[in-house]
Amino acid sequence: MLDIKFIRENSELVKKAVRDKGLDLDLDKLLGLEDRKRKLQTEIQEYNQTKNQVSKQIPKLSPDERTKKISQMKEVDKLSDKAREELKEIILEYNRLMYMVPNIPSADTPVGPDEKSNKEIAKWGKIPRFGFEPKSHIELGESLHILDLKRGVKVSGFRGYYLKNEGTLMHMGVLQFALQKMIESGFTPIIPPTLLREYVLNGSGHFPFGQEEVYQIGNPHQLSESADEMAKEKVYLAGTSEPALLAYHADEVLDEKDLPVRLCAISPCYRSEIGSYGRDTKGIYRIHEFMKVEQVVLCKNDIVESVKWLKDLENTSREILEDLGLPYRVIINSTGDHGAGKYEMHDIETWMPSRNGYGETHSDSALSDWQARRLNIRYKDKSGQLHFVHTLNNTAVASPRILIALWENYQQKDGSIKIPKVLQKFVGKKLIKAKRKQ
Repeated sequence: MLDIKFIRENSELVKKAVRDKGLDLDLDKLLGLEDRKRKLQTEIQEYNQTKNQVSKQIPKLSPDERTKKISQMKEVDKLSDKAREELKEIILEYNRLMYMVPNIPSADTPVGPDEKSNKEIAKWGKIPRFGFEPKSHIELGESLHILDLKRGVKVSGFRGYYLKNEGTLMHMGVLQFALQKMIESGFTPIIPPTLLREYVLNGSGHFPFGQEEVYQIGNPHQLSESADEMAKEKVYLAGTSEPALLAYHADEVLDEKDLPVRLCAISPCYRSEIGSYGRDTKGIYRIHEFMKVEQVVLCKNDIVESVKWLKDLENTSREILEDLGLPYRVIINSTGDHGAGKYEMHDIETWMPSRNGYGETHSDSALSDWQARRLNIRYKDKSGQLHFVHTLNNTAVASPRILIALWENYQQKDGSIKIPKVLQKFVGKKLIKAKRKQ
């Protein structure tokens, strides 16, 4: 969220961000509610002051005057109660709208309604040219017995899958390779919870905007010894470890000398993919559950430092892809394709032969203090002043989607798959060959 004072003083700028990001938000209504909220708060304060003053006077009054004053105070109580009820309703709607206010995008962010307005800003690697008809990751996976979609659907339903044999080892290997690189870069490794309370997802900005993509637990009361307490609270499956990493420091005041905070997580992720109905229905490109190594940075409230970290995090993902020998391109996402909270967002797309094009594999975002305000993450500077931190997040690697690029780019004429050198120690071989059906 943004500071209400900033919103009021820059209402036209915020309205432009609302339009550019394609959001449905009546900013004038929000500002009107804020005015009414302040007036009601003043009224209630005045009613309380009046009652306090009269309560001190009453003992000194005659019986008749005392009765009259008590009667007057009953009317004041009614007015105060009415104002409190109205204030309660206004605060609920005010807070709902405040959570809808988008961040102001960077000056470099292209303005456009969707991914068609994204712009390429970097490219690396040579697109493979095969002297044979290349297979898709589905054909490769099934012929080499490293992927089983049919049984995956039988057991898990639509978009279900099994990884097998070397497919399992490559999946775990690429995740471990990325995690080790994060640790060497100074990031604290974490295995976070994947069951999340609602405030965590509101804080990260995944709610209310992407709520339809998140699985809700149907029996949260079974997750606690205090059944009555937990039954009242909704619990969700994480679609990414970003919310859990951010909320690690929710409602805390950090010391400036401890910044930046650098966290990374390896965790399972769950997404309903309702918003992508009918897209990429075959294979393992768009699935309901996967694993990811995610990075989160909390840094000083300084946009120059944020942009520096945005580039550093991008370079991390680029380095991983170059270590894997996979061609990729970097794009800067348009206003309509980067979410309400983003200041600036860069996606990395890796070459996938079966698509005859690039497919998104990484996402790198700077959100200034938009998330920190929602989660109340602050730091104290050298002079003792408090500031909200800036937050950033980046996909170091997500699997099994990255396996599509690995299998398809490294396939051989005989249907085998070469294994990149950096993954060979995890798989225990240099080549995946056809084997007896298992």
